[in-house]
Amino acid sequence: MPVPATRIRAEALAQLAGAELDVLVIGAGVAGAGTAWPLARQGLRVAVLDAGDLAGATSSASSKLVHGGLRYLAMRDVGLVREAHAERRANARVVAPHLVRPLPFLVPLTPETPYRTGSLLAGTTLYEALSAFGDGLPRRLDAAAAKRLAPALDTGRVTGAVRYHDHVTHDARLTLAVLDGAAEAGALVVNHVEVTGLHLVDGRVRGAHAVDRRTGASLDVHARVVVNATGPWTDALRRLERADARPSVQLSRGTHLVLAADPGWQAAVTAILDDGRVAFAVPFEDGLLLGTTDHPYDGDPAAVAPDAADERQVLDEAARSLLPSAIDPARIRQRFAGLRALPVATGPTSRAPREVVVGTGAGGMISIAGGKLTTWRRIGLQAAALACEALGVAAPDRRPRPLPSAIEPATAEAELCDRFRDVPAATVAHLVHYHGTAAAAILERATAEPVLLEPLAAAAPDIAAQVLHARDREWATDADDVVRRTGLAPRGADDAAARQRISQLLGEPA
Repeated sequence: MPVPATRIRAEALAQLAGAELDVLVIGAGVAGAGTAWPLARQGLRVAVLDAGDLAGATSSASSKLVHGGLRYLAMRDVGLVREAHAERRANARVVAPHLVRPLPFLVPLTPETPYRTGSLLAGTTLYEALSAFGDGLPRRLDAAAAKRLAPALDTGRVTGAVRYHDHVTHDARLTLAVLDGAAEAGALVVNHVEVTGLHLVDGRVRGAHAVDRRTGASLDVHARVVVNATGPWTDALRRLERADARPSVQLSRGTHLVLAADPGWQAAVTAILDDGRVAFAVPFEDGLLLGTTDHPYDGDPAAVAPDAADERQVLDEAARSLLPSAIDPARIRQRFAGLRALPVATGPTSRAPREVVVGTGAGGMISIAGGKLTTWRRIGLQAAALACEALGVAAPDRRPRPLPSAIEPATAEAELCDRFRDVPAATVAHLVHYHGTAAAAILERATAEPVLLEPLAAAAPDIAAQVLHARDREWATDADDVVRRTGLAPRGADDAAARQRISQLLGEPA
């Protein structure tokens, strides 16, 4: 049985300083997490470093979809759609059923919809066929039936809808769950450690020079293989391996808005736009997630942020199918933007291929270019297989397996509600959805010290005990890290009072 790695930051840094690792993974987004987990399960000595927080960039700024990719079918990328369907089912049924849940999706029929109803039914039938009809057949719904599933549909414009099926998730929580799996298998995970150089021996990459952003201390990390899973920073790290490395990724900015929503949403909306993109409206954290844009980006990845034009575009595209009152800017709770790192290709980024390219550089560093949240597991296995080949060991088993936190949510909620009868059912459900098997330990801690059952904010179900769990088990170092692990921001509850409470629980100075 693997020995779980320490979650105490100072201990992990001390172990890194003197370690001879098999694999160093740079980047703690979902691709890096998905690489580290199977490698650690192999019994290899693995560490994961990130200059920011875990899931702190693209892996917490996605559309929250685990999906086949209906628009990729229109791009004739049948192989990617089939692979993505297989992965969404694996995530929902085996890997993380508490985090990945099924949801109907509606393609609204409006005067601006660029396809006839028959074409949409044919396309969604092929889409469901590539998933072996595991979720059923698509159906045409009249406007009234569609509005019962998506209450904000504007039936003055929407004459009906075509229903199909996909899945949704909380992207940052999924990434944390995978990193938890890696740590349980023995991998060291440390955030806020920036790689400033690569350790080269006879032209081969054998580790990295890094700086602890929390203390300013420098450290050298030695490893037989290094994996570059830095997403938007991929090429910057590749140029440390070889100064004249040609670009491998192009960046695209995707902006999202989270709005307060009226109750009753039971489906997401996928409005097909004239340029082949889609505009999503997805129920998320008791609100409505709208997005996304697709604009080339050549600035500092750390500085990406929505602008006024992005916000207007998202709202205008949502207005093609949703009521004006539902997308009033006054309802906006959260704005965020993330960067897609797409393989270099000609043409607009919206038409760029979404496949991943995993390759080995001149110094032996393995770099990941591109990829989707949905296929994180296959991306990680592909990078892990290359690392194992370089080490001369067998590649990891590719079959899906449950994460340590995986649990069937309905069963777990019923058991924990019976066990903790004085805790509101909504709190239990929230903890199961976010933490899986760890929900029981969080509830035990909270009921032993009732102050920890108190909500962090009236508008969100997160409780004080989650702050201590984030610190002790999820590598959170400050209030910013904790907020990323909660539902405060999308629920409009990331305010000064909530952050003050978090800081108090963390023992930070006032």
